Amino acid sequence: MSGGNLHLPVVLTTAIGGGYGDAAQHSQCLYSVFAHIPGLKIVVPSTAYDAKGLMIEAIRDDNPVMYFFHKGLMGLGWMRYPERSVNVVPERSYTIPFGKADVKRPGTDITIVCLAMMVHCALDAAEKLAKEGIEAEVIDLRTLVPLDREAVITSIKKTHKLLVVDEDYLGFGLSGEIAAIAAEEAFEYLDAPVKRLAVPNVPIPYSHPLEQFVIPNAEAIAEAARSLAR
Repeated sequence: MSGGNLHLPVVLTTAIGGGYGDAAQHSQCLYSVFAHIPGLKIVVPSTAYDAKGLMIEAIRDDNPVMYFFHKGLMGLGWMRYPERSVNVVPERSYTIPFGKADVKRPGTDITIVCLAMMVHCALDAAEKLAKEGIEAEVIDLRTLVPLDREAVITSIKKTHKLLVVDEDYLGFGLSGEIAAIAAEEAFEYLDAPVKRLAVPNVPIPYSHPLEQFVIPNAEAIAEAARSLAR
């Protein structure tokens, strides 16, 4: 609003994610709410390496940045976390540019777009699918705003199928945005309709079995991918 005269080098960090029975008040992934507001940059890392590089980039940015970290990826002693999320992190300072997605696993048969904990679920699913002859490409967006549209389109042109996985709600969120990009900019490359897998539009349950039912997991991702690959 100030035409660049006012700088707001502010980083707001907040926790997201469920899977440990903390009910609706503490288990939501509401990054799409803030991504809807023009001017805010939205960062959602999935690994320790990305977390450091994106945080330093956020601190050096003159714009307001919202930095969402998933509680299931923090290495908390009382909470199970994917071992692959704790990767080698250099002691030196380094940055990861915003708006640059990362291909966490290359593939040729289907594109899976995701972020945060869903990256690890997608990688687990991709390992299962590979044993069945289906090679999934896993795209980690890393930031919602700015969004690496080109990475999504490039992958679709290669695989011709798209599955979007999100721990946020299905309605009015990331999965719909990615599906729209595919429809508007890569429709002619799609051999099947875009498939979305996300949390249904209900509060995250406190009950562990119900919570596990509503949050996408590796098996649900693999089954959704199989339905596209058939």
